[in-house]
Amino acid sequence: MIKSVRFLRFCLIIILFVHLDAVLAQDKGSFVGLVTDESGSPINGVTLALEPDRHQEKTSENGRFSFPSLYAGLYYLTIQHAGYEVWKDSISIEPNKELKRTFTLKAGSHVIGEVDVWHDATKLETPDNLVRLERAAMPMRIITRKEIQMMGSRRLDEILKEQTGIAVVNNMGGGSRSVGVQLQGFSSDYVMILIDGQPMVGRNNGNFDLSRISVSNIERIEIVKGASSCLFGSEALGGAINIITRHGALEPQALASIRYGSLNMIDATLDGETSFAQQRGNIHVGANYYRTDGFNTNPYLVDGQTSPPYQNYSFQARGRYQVSANSTAGASIRYGIRQSFMPKNWGDNWVSEDRQDEKDLNVSLTWDQRLRNDWQLLSRYYYTQYNADEFVQWQDAADTRNSLEFVQQIHRLEQQFAKKFANGLQLTGGIGGSSETMRDQALIGSKSLFTGFGFLQGEKALSNRINILGGLRYDHTVDFGGRVNPSLGINVAINDHLTWKAGVGSGFKVPDYRTRYLVFFNPSASYLVVGNEMLQQTLSQLQETGQISEVRRYLISQLDQNLKAEKSMSYNTGLNARLNESLSGEFNVFYHIIRNQINPILVATGTEISQIFSYQNLAKVVNKGFEANVKWTPISDLDIQFGYQYLLSRDVSVLDSIRAGNWPYNQNLHNPKTGESPPVSTSDYWGIENRSRHMLNVRAFYTYKPWDTSISMRVNYRGKYPFADFNGNQFIDRFDTFVPGHYLVNAHVEKNFYHQGLALRFTVDNVFNFTNMMMPGQPGRLFLVGLSYRLRK
Repeated sequence: MIKSVRFLRFCLIIILFVHLDAVLAQDKGSFVGLVTDESGSPINGVTLALEPDRHQEKTSENGRFSFPSLYAGLYYLTIQHAGYEVWKDSISIEPNKELKRTFTLKAGSHVIGEVDVWHDATKLETPDNLVRLERAAMPMRIITRKEIQMMGSRRLDEILKEQTGIAVVNNMGGGSRSVGVQLQGFSSDYVMILIDGQPMVGRNNGNFDLSRISVSNIERIEIVKGASSCLFGSEALGGAINIITRHGALEPQALASIRYGSLNMIDATLDGETSFAQQRGNIHVGANYYRTDGFNTNPYLVDGQTSPPYQNYSFQARGRYQVSANSTAGASIRYGIRQSFMPKNWGDNWVSEDRQDEKDLNVSLTWDQRLRNDWQLLSRYYYTQYNADEFVQWQDAADTRNSLEFVQQIHRLEQQFAKKFANGLQLTGGIGGSSETMRDQALIGSKSLFTGFGFLQGEKALSNRINILGGLRYDHTVDFGGRVNPSLGINVAINDHLTWKAGVGSGFKVPDYRTRYLVFFNPSASYLVVGNEMLQQTLSQLQETGQISEVRRYLISQLDQNLKAEKSMSYNTGLNARLNESLSGEFNVFYHIIRNQINPILVATGTEISQIFSYQNLAKVVNKGFEANVKWTPISDLDIQFGYQYLLSRDVSVLDSIRAGNWPYNQNLHNPKTGESPPVSTSDYWGIENRSRHMLNVRAFYTYKPWDTSISMRVNYRGKYPFADFNGNQFIDRFDTFVPGHYLVNAHVEKNFYHQGLALRFTVDNVFNFTNMMMPGQPGRLFLVGLSYRLRK
């Protein structure tokens, strides 16, 4: 606790220094005007919002508005009122001058899609990256800062698990700390996590632990599904989640917030942002401290937790400076530390102590150059390093110990370019390379991976109703050669209320360090996972010491060759509709084919280690289904959202083996309740583990403006999904072990005072206290209260 206080004190000094230093001699201007309808009559109660500083005003009875004190600079304006089209524009405030404007709103609305008063993805650009996720050919979802605030969530996993088509799961192969995201049936291995367009590293047995990331300084979250996201890299085979952090404020401001709740949970944030040098530069500094006592969902555990107690420190700074009229330099740094210690007592003197320390560093440098012929060039350098030190000790008769030291480093250099031509064609492309170094205890020395890549994306409107988008990406590695992956999308406005879209994209992913080299031991479940290229060496060492009881020789012979690169094709088509001002929706059908998918497989059993796994390629896996999302605004300031996904995720080779009667898939099923053993057929094959066929969410967001109070209530349903093969026939059937279908209900209330300067928050997660021992990362009911204060100059 002393460390956390010192950490926050240090960050507070930095934030205050930045805040106070930047208020020197910055001139202000004002923005006033009138809003009328097409007949010239003033409109009362129109909402006007200015980004990036979140200024908001409403028109008076005579239709007039006033922003009396604004820092000089460029603002993005949104004007919105029920029954009228949304107006979007940019305005420039000059020092010591008053800007006067009159706006005329048109009745009705022809905007397709969701409109948010604080954000429009097509209007606000993302600095430090020319690739736009919103131009992808596959479905996309944007989670805005306002929505994050109204949900009352603290960590990234809490936000994502409430989105349609996304599940946050525990991969038991990685232990209780391995919490990752699943997207349209793709596991965490195939979903790239980016911060400001740069990939994050550090995965626990393939899963990127989303709880490492605080949402305190997130501006928005962009989610794209399908292989067209491979423009970002091979890890984005199934999709990409891009986290955009706060940036671009013109006026000096600071935020301090703290929350406390169940499990002795503490979430404390300090945040500061300002412009400087007469708005030529901008800097944002933020720090977050988070800790929890952890929890236990296993009734057979005498003492201890299934989710570890931990404390997390994170610090981030981001700045941009306009060197000249056409040149801008940018830099960012993020550093995080996570420390956890988890003792477990299984009874009969079986006690384990599990400690893990993680360090995460990300540094980015950018140079943005605009040329006279309207070309834009962006040079980016990125360095990231992830360290994980883990120590496990069993205090039994053998008193065994196990430790893991893992270091991963990436240097990445990239040159992007973009241009919009007179004929409407927009081109975005890039070329670059990365050097990745990986080291853990199982290796003698380090392993390195060098990758070169290039990509090109083009977009053009064929008419005022038809827009096409195409992309190419080429990746080359020393061990696996190169491959070109194309993508193509089309968007057709059938009428003013209905749009049809379709997309197809391919992906290519080489076997990573984990599946090739990493040797990972899970003491809680007493099993070992061995990288494919370390398998023979590891088994020989275990046999020499008498630790092997059985080896599946027929599997070893199959695995006695290096893994193949994975390939995918993704197809998507759907409709977007806005029926009227209050009702809109979308419907999408998806079909993903993955060839050579890398999957864990049991290869041996041991005397001290119960099970030994390695990896093999599956010939063909198919994820298919559909998604539906509806948004309804029955009254002003009340949004009701509905989302549903149906998913089938299956290994086609299992279906083929059942049809052919190959062993072990020709064994009769076994019903442990009745003792019956019916013959097997293809209809008995459920699918791949950890995938639910049905997922549903219903969310309500309401703001009562007279009290400046917002309320949200969210209901999330996940249908039953397979946990493990219980009867040993090597595939999932209805008699195996399933996690039951369940509802999670979350609620949040926020009351603002002093023009939104002070906020009180109350949150209840998992209202009905659902827990299950096969969901070690899902806590019971949680209560949290919080207070935040925003300071503006």
